[in-house]
Amino acid sequence: MLRLTVGPEDYLMIGDDIKIIFLGGSKNHTRIMLDVPKELNIVRSKVVESGIENPEEKENLPHYYAVPDLPEKYRKKKVIVNDGGRKTRQNNDGNGA
Repeated sequence: MLRLTVGPEDYLMIGDDIKIIFLGGSKNHTRIMLDVPKELNIVRSKVVESGIENPEEKENLPHYYAVPDLPEKYRKKKVIVNDGGRKTRQNNDGNGA
């Protein structure tokens, strides 16, 4: 499995004829656009899962669980610096944010 961080309008190419374009979104939703040949069958996971009645077959389906946000101890710390009455945020490396 490959995990990437992408920005709006970034895209991935799979082979020569499949393009996945990331359009943006919010914290819980991501919008994508797929440019694929008509011969390929594309189905959302909810549709596949809803079509299976047998619980044993559902258990055998591949599952992906989102990774939660990093614990606080692994996040980059932000420091508030009072610069002559003007507050600025800086990363712990001293660069302004």
